[in-house]
Amino acid sequence: MKRLAFSRLTLFIICGAGISFLFPGLASAGWVQQTSGTSNDLYSVHFPVDAQTGYAVGGYLGPRTILKTTDGGANWVSQTSGPYNHLLSVHFPVDALTGYAVGLSDTILKTTDGGANWLPQTTGTTRGLWSVHFPVDALTGYVVGGGGTIRKTTDGGTTWVSQTSGTTNYLRSVHFPVDASTGYAVGLSDTILKTTDGGANWVSQNPGTTNYLLSVHFPVDASTGYAVGEAGIILKTTNGGAAWDTQTSGTTNWLYSVHFPVDALTGYAVGYTGTILKTTNGGAAWVAQTSGTSEWLYSVHFPVDAQTGYTVGDGGTILKTTDGGVGVEEDRNAEFGMRNAELRITPNPFTSFATLPGHEAERFSLYNVSGRKVGTYRGDKVGEGLAPGVYFVCKGTACRAPTTAPLRIVKVR
Repeated sequence: MKRLAFSRLTLFIICGAGISFLFPGLASAGWVQQTSGTSNDLYSVHFPVDAQTGYAVGGYLGPRTILKTTDGGANWVSQTSGPYNHLLSVHFPVDALTGYAVGLSDTILKTTDGGANWLPQTTGTTRGLWSVHFPVDALTGYVVGGGGTIRKTTDGGTTWVSQTSGTTNYLRSVHFPVDASTGYAVGLSDTILKTTDGGANWVSQNPGTTNYLLSVHFPVDASTGYAVGEAGIILKTTNGGAAWDTQTSGTTNWLYSVHFPVDALTGYAVGYTGTILKTTNGGAAWVAQTSGTSEWLYSVHFPVDAQTGYTVGDGGTILKTTDGGVGVEEDRNAEFGMRNAELRITPNPFTSFATLPGHEAERFSLYNVSGRKVGTYRGDKVGEGLAPGVYFVCKGTACRAPTTAPLRIVKVR
């Protein structure tokens, strides 16, 4: 069980500032709009090695768009990219210097100098390219697109070789989790493809749905992964795609991108009319976050952890969070008395009740996400009898107490 340290009071809230009145000194944060400097739609965002230097690409009216930031999005600078073909995906494999962008009409661009220059490459297809991914280095990579197109390079894009996908459906996303051998591609008409030999053979999988699939991501290995798409569909596999299970997303909005930053538990999905969903329990529960926009969001990326991330979309929309999108951040001036305390709750999520080791005989108050107190519990049976949901544990009989230490817990089933 991961230990949760409270050097100062930190509250993780799914529903934004809805219960901030319980904790004086806490201010709203969540997802914050950044100034992109463009009104063109942005379809992909990627930060290669940290949360400071990143790229976003897109297009619509006027030249295709490539933006770069080196200060965590405080400033986004347009880069020269050439003609009018939209760019739909961007990926920098190992550093912030060498990267690739792909788009409509067989567009592939490569830079080796951090975007100062973008040079075109040729794949030998006229199809639109929707996704690019280089698994482990800047030499071996894959692109997918219209008509079941899959192309592979092993020389950094000097040559692109066609692969047989076995489908004519549009492929919208490709991802190789740990190496250049085992990977997945998803697309329209419930398409999921898998290869275990670097694309020499692509085998169709059964997703158990007829929905279009628009994004796929395997966080840490080739076994556990997620796919999202039409009408709020979220699929999960834990056996390398032998079986895909449908998860409850809580929305019918189309989801265009899914990303799990560091493990297979905490992840984000974004989509239609500003939809942002988050899970912290591997998709057992997906909770909507407040994006502050009604623009469609097409891509989400958290570079190094599950706290600081970016999402981009229509009309030059760029949003950033530094608190996992929860909408409440710590007031550095608040004094709550438990600055150096540590609390640990286990299990979390839980089914019947949770415990706070070392605090079993003490009393704790629980509040729901609306800020209503739902009960007081001993530390050996916290949450017993509660309905499934998200709750906040506070030491003592009220969260306004000086010794308060709020802690987020989730009850499932």
